[in-house]
Amino acid sequence: MAIYLPGTAEDQALALDELTPREIVAELDKYVVGQKAAKRAVAIALRNRMRRQKLSPELADEIMPKNIIMIGPTGVGKTEIARRLAKLTNSPFLKVEASKFTEVGYVGRDVESIVRDLVEISIDMVREEKLEEIEDKAELNAEERLLDLLLPPTPVVPPVATQDGKPLLEGNVEAAQASEHKTREKLRQQFREGKLDDRTVELDVRDKNGPSFEIITSQGQEEMDVNLKDMLPGLFAPRTKKRKMKVPEAFDYLVQEEEQRLIDLDQVTRQAVERVEDSGIVFLDEIDKIAGREGGHGPDVSREGVQRDILPIVEGTTVSTKYGMVSTDHILFIAAGAFHVSKPSDLIPELQGRFPIRVELQSLTVEDFIKILTEPKSSLTKQYTALLETEGVKLEFTAESLREMAEFAFRVNETTENIGARRLHTIMERVLDEISFQAPDLFKSPKIEDGQPTIPVEDRQTKAGPVEKVIVIGPEYVKTQVASIVKNEDLSRYIL
Repeated sequence: MAIYLPGTAEDQALALDELTPREIVAELDKYVVGQKAAKRAVAIALRNRMRRQKLSPELADEIMPKNIIMIGPTGVGKTEIARRLAKLTNSPFLKVEASKFTEVGYVGRDVESIVRDLVEISIDMVREEKLEEIEDKAELNAEERLLDLLLPPTPVVPPVATQDGKPLLEGNVEAAQASEHKTREKLRQQFREGKLDDRTVELDVRDKNGPSFEIITSQGQEEMDVNLKDMLPGLFAPRTKKRKMKVPEAFDYLVQEEEQRLIDLDQVTRQAVERVEDSGIVFLDEIDKIAGREGGHGPDVSREGVQRDILPIVEGTTVSTKYGMVSTDHILFIAAGAFHVSKPSDLIPELQGRFPIRVELQSLTVEDFIKILTEPKSSLTKQYTALLETEGVKLEFTAESLREMAEFAFRVNETTENIGARRLHTIMERVLDEISFQAPDLFKSPKIEDGQPTIPVEDRQTKAGPVEKVIVIGPEYVKTQVASIVKNEDLSRYIL
């Protein structure tokens, strides 16, 4: 079942209240092929989040998110499912690799930076939404300021009273104001039509070369309680300088200034933090890389330390950021890993307990590869067809050629490292290598070198009448392009 989601954040929120798990899965099906179990798990988790928001505050605080572990090889859709889910819900989303973090006391990233980064992402999202709301007003204000630069307003001189008490030259003043207004409106029309683009104006811009320095502490910049701007207001006062620029550039600069002036940053910060706490999603990739192997001694000892550092964030804690304290109690964590060497049971028990839902993603079959090539909204075949169409080259794939590429991808994944759907990218590049290289002058004067396969061009009669040339990729052309590297035993040298 296909569903329509309106564009604005408010409309999306209203639509999401009506989404059933079945409809959420249907929406994910547009972008990710297969993996029904994983889609069901995230759909239920999302629906439970919506249900929690309708409960009383006392009960809602007690309901913790049911975090998920996705187990499966790379390239089968783990990250894409989580990313599309976040986009569907308009939620702050952060993808991090667990292997980036180190135990406290070692050099490396602090796990609390996960929450800080998520808050920054949320602030950018809320700011973009606010910008859309005030975009028209900011442009109007910027236009008025630009017209002031092009036609400075005439100072208003108060009329002088005569002996009989009547103001002197009142009619002349009114006539001058009317003339100025007429000239201003004429300038406005010329600006909107682009006739003033070559004019230059001078305006005050912020000087970016002011004093700057960094203070590095063991806990990061956010932990510093000293506000240097309050202590040294003179040093950090904004400085401006005169700068000449063309009218379009000046207009863009003034629009940005007006946008910053119209946006309430305190409100943005408050809404962003609330969105993180209520609907944030963190995708914790490569969780298997920090799972202790059997024995767990020697250089692997810090793996358990990383798990213990991550545990409070997943359990629910309060993290200090430069925007205030942020609670992680209701952030949804989706962990993922291939678990080729280790097992989920190798994680420390406390961390296992915080990921009650476990789903296994299946390796992709030939039929899955065919669907990936054709069904998603932005499938590979659609991407390459659109890219070459910019050069005036029409490209078509036959059903047999798609199956041939899918079988090649499946075969190479079976005999070498299984990298899932990413294998299709390399095979597609190999198949279209010569066509992409010759695309700009393919129908002008194509040069066929010795040993180069002939590009399969067909003439097609269009409805309008003229004949157009179309490149039709068939199974034989795919075999010619790819078979040479598949024959080689050391496939990993050629196909990543």
